Amino acid sequence: MGQTITEKIFSAHIGHKVFADEIIRSKIDMIIGNDITTPISIKAFEDSGAKKLANPDGFSIVLDHFIPAKDIASANQARVSRDFAKKYQLKNYFDEKDMGIEHALLPEKGLIVPGDVIIGADSHTCTHGALGAFSTGMGSTDLAFAMITGGNWFKVPQSIKVVLSGKPGQYTTGKDIILEIIRRIGVDGALYKTLEFTGSTLKYLSMDDRFSMCNMAIEAGAKSGIIAVDEVTQEFLKDKKLARESKLYYSDEDAKYSQILEIDVANLAPVVAYPFLPSNGHAVTHAQSLKIKIDQSFIGSCTNGRLSDLKVAAEILKGKRVHPDVRLIVTPATQKILREATKLGYIDILIDAGAVVSNPTCGACLGGYMGILGDEEVAISTTNRNFVGRMGSRSSKVYLANAAVAAISAITGYITDPRQ
Repeated sequence: MGQTITEKIFSAHIGHKVFADEIIRSKIDMIIGNDITTPISIKAFEDSGAKKLANPDGFSIVLDHFIPAKDIASANQARVSRDFAKKYQLKNYFDEKDMGIEHALLPEKGLIVPGDVIIGADSHTCTHGALGAFSTGMGSTDLAFAMITGGNWFKVPQSIKVVLSGKPGQYTTGKDIILEIIRRIGVDGALYKTLEFTGSTLKYLSMDDRFSMCNMAIEAGAKSGIIAVDEVTQEFLKDKKLARESKLYYSDEDAKYSQILEIDVANLAPVVAYPFLPSNGHAVTHAQSLKIKIDQSFIGSCTNGRLSDLKVAAEILKGKRVHPDVRLIVTPATQKILREATKLGYIDILIDAGAVVSNPTCGACLGGYMGILGDEEVAISTTNRNFVGRMGSRSSKVYLANAAVAAISAITGYITDPRQ
């Protein structure tokens, strides 16, 4: 019987063929922690009596949620990771001196390699499946076990094959594709399964699109999202000094899937997810017809803070002004993205239009800082979750969309179709 790409990755890591639903213990290539989750892992590691990391080069700590520190508590929390990184001389430790949101920064650094098994104490670790790796979120104590042993236990997930066809229209992006998938199958439609993205549409999707799609696989309940390496992937990786040798795997034609989902992307309009679930998706035309007034537009996060997002926002905002009643906050996902956007003139355009551009941070996305919503406020956001109180007050509302929708809406003051 044939295997899926996910089954093949695990098979290679444990030395024999495995299939969906088997319980296995696999070697892990990269462990990822951040300033919120890592201190818990460090405490569990130290409480165990462990004196060394099983694979120090396969452990990355990225301080990205509350850095620079927003208060005394976050400063003290960050210090735990700083002290640990210094004690164990971690070479893959990233702080203010080399800032970035973990799920954008690590691929940029070449630390995510095709064929890897990756875990992180952050639910959006599934982002890295865009590079042909198995990548998933786990708890902080799960990370501690991997820090000590170099591996962890998994149930090999079943896979849902998502077959995408057609060329996306203007302003229809990877964000819209994943929002449409979540709309169709629900927030638990892929529970503990892998969303494997395939089909002719992939040749039109940039790595930024692919990262967005895999990033939000968790919002359908998925254990992971994954896309096999192709020419687009190879182009992205060609200038990277990879931490390990790439291992390329592809699903067999007779691989077993729990479901096959087919989507014609050619006719897909930009999608807006209404409060309070990512599955509450509607065409942007529907949202525009309702004249939904916004107080804040946010462009950033591990989902849509990449260069292509800043590019489309700058194109739409060039020569225009943000609506007087709207705050536009832009958060580039890494310092490199910020530098490139500055060189290309995007940042000047955004600031001239009335945007505020922040350092790379997860702060606004989780309602931590750098863009918290007040009572009854409404935001259009390129982030990944719109639960009750996600970005601030429990009476606020968050509508999820792509960067083009967020940019044009910042100008008009209400959710607007960028294609008009």
